Amino acid sequence: MPFPFPDVSSRPISELLSLTGRNAVITGGAQGLGKAIALRLAEAGANILIADINADLAASAANDISSRFPVKAIGSGIDVSEEDSVAAGAERAVAEFGGLDIWVNNAGLFPSVAAEEMPVDDWDRVFAVNTRGVFLGSRVAAKRMTGAGGVIINIVSTAGFTAPAPGLAAYVSSKHAVRGMTKAMALEFAPKGIRVLGVAPSFVPTEGNLAMAAAMAEQAAAAGMELPTMDVMQHSLIGRLGTADDIARVVLFAASDLSTIMTGSVLLADAGETI
Repeated sequence: MPFPFPDVSSRPISELLSLTGRNAVITGGAQGLGKAIALRLAEAGANILIADINADLAASAANDISSRFPVKAIGSGIDVSEEDSVAAGAERAVAEFGGLDIWVNNAGLFPSVAAEEMPVDDWDRVFAVNTRGVFLGSRVAAKRMTGAGGVIINIVSTAGFTAPAPGLAAYVSSKHAVRGMTKAMALEFAPKGIRVLGVAPSFVPTEGNLAMAAAMAEQAAAAGMELPTMDVMQHSLIGRLGTADDIARVVLFAASDLSTIMTGSVLLADAGETI
């Protein structure tokens, strides 16, 4: 059976990059990397639903987006680890926008705790958000992407390829799982015209990443090691730390028709960190 992906070779770049008329959900989208992604997708013309555990922050981010771009933007409080909550977010996007075309699984947890000291409940919570959340989001999105199909984008992290530092066993394991899930779901969803891609960022100084870096530096100091906060995961070949917008532009490429030939891949947005 031929897969229903169109040949867009004759279309101009401006059309291939445009997301006008498309509807996107970004989990964990109220701040940091998620908000940067939402801003770029909105700039390209997509309507945006910000899904975040913090409903007030989600609403604030949506208001900011709608004040900048002529698109619809709404905030919705959801817990990506809860099936009913994720389904409610998807249903709201369909009700508000009339459809669903792009789903970005960005929400994540990254505590820094030595494996032998990590409580099982904390380990399970990391997997509930980082792995179960991607499964629930991808499944609910695929069920609602009809007609022209859609794109699911998983924020994988370079921790899906390497173990960047001690204390991240749960995070690294969860992201390796998401990398595999990206391949498996691409295989299953292709006949529906749905592409599944991953984007693997290196360390960028968002609110969450800075908090994690500070915690890791504190742990290193307690163990008598010197680990400057901003060097925790910095192995850049471009001479600077990446920014949230550096990653958001890669996600925009993945969401757009520029990347129509791609599915099942994980794009390393890592400034050469994993070479």
